[in-house]
Amino acid sequence: MDDALEVLSEPQRQNSLYLSKFFAAVSAGLFDAALNYLWDETVNQLRQRVSAYDLSYFYDLAVGPTSDIRKKLSTSDDLSKVEDQKLIQAANKMGLLSDVSLQQIDLVRFMRNHASAAHPNHVELRALQLLNFLETCIVEVMTMRVDDVVIEIKRLLENIKKEAVDSRDVPVIAATFDRMPEGQANNLGNGLFGIYTRVGTDEQTKANVRLLMPELWPHLTEETHRQFGVRAARFRANQDNEQARLARELLETVDAVSFLPDDIRVPEIDAAIEVLLSAHDGWNNFTNEYAPATRLAELVGSPPSVPKEVTKKYVDSLVWVFLTNGSGESWSANPIYETLLRGLTVEEASYALTSFYSHDISLRLNLDLPQQKFRELLDIIDGKIVGRRRRELLSALKNFTGNYSKAKYDTEIKKMLDAFTEG
Repeated sequence: MDDALEVLSEPQRQNSLYLSKFFAAVSAGLFDAALNYLWDETVNQLRQRVSAYDLSYFYDLAVGPTSDIRKKLSTSDDLSKVEDQKLIQAANKMGLLSDVSLQQIDLVRFMRNHASAAHPNHVELRALQLLNFLETCIVEVMTMRVDDVVIEIKRLLENIKKEAVDSRDVPVIAATFDRMPEGQANNLGNGLFGIYTRVGTDEQTKANVRLLMPELWPHLTEETHRQFGVRAARFRANQDNEQARLARELLETVDAVSFLPDDIRVPEIDAAIEVLLSAHDGWNNFTNEYAPATRLAELVGSPPSVPKEVTKKYVDSLVWVFLTNGSGESWSANPIYETLLRGLTVEEASYALTSFYSHDISLRLNLDLPQQKFRELLDIIDGKIVGRRRRELLSALKNFTGNYSKAKYDTEIKKMLDAFTEG
């Protein structure tokens, strides 16, 4: 363990209270308690890094900018209100944790919940396991190195709140957008939207956002564009009139008023999806998923009819919850998911077919149960997949023998997917 600690500076060791308790527990042979302390230290340090980055940006990514809980989160004292899983997922979206780091840290979280003193269990931890978890937490969180794009986003978020952006500097800033991965650009767009529509944001900051958003807009995906309209509609539905006005104002800045949905059902379905995802990612999801799944089914109707503004989010979320979290399926909610999946239109089924290419779903497909459920999904949507290219892709996925998280890297499948999206 001394080797694992070498990368930590002396101040880091002295200020790591839970790490000291970790070693005390290890010395006493209390490995389950030690894992609990290690996780507490990891979460504590990750919260510190998030706090030093941009809290508003983090909260928007962690719980959604229009969720009810978002209104209750503002300072670093509120970080404890964010569930651990949402903390690490948002840190991944921000770029503070890589995809590999997310997988490794989530394993430690899982073991903490199922093999530590935090919860009653019959799992016996081994010393080598604990050493591996210690090294993971130190390397991936306590001594994490942030890449240049993440640093640039942090600097940008800080600067637009401090001083006016000179219009002559906009092309220089826009060059940063060209270097951003698609996911980071979408996250930044969501962050700027959240800043602009937050009641209390000063006029100078809003003017800065109006200058930058037209440059960032072309780098955002169509789905992100649509979500801005959905969020504006949710403000209206919730009687948040000032935020609804600001959302429309920003959309007008980028000539995107057409993304504002007219049907009030759109924000209601969007809100129901968020509640379902929150239940799915939360504790005791096996029981808690049934009510929000039922509510979503009521909103889309029978047969399901989903407005185009939330179609992609609806299908992605439905696939996400159907695949399970890897620990087991919600027996009460699963029949609802199957019914909704069987009710997909031809277009919606095509979204489900290509869902394996999604960043989050691809990561989830690393686990055994989600892989099994994905095969079930392919059988469910089989009858809705039409057209030669779509049928070829479906057949290739059904015959794929590897780990589905790697399917998007398979040469033949990638060619089929490219031909499918181009056609």
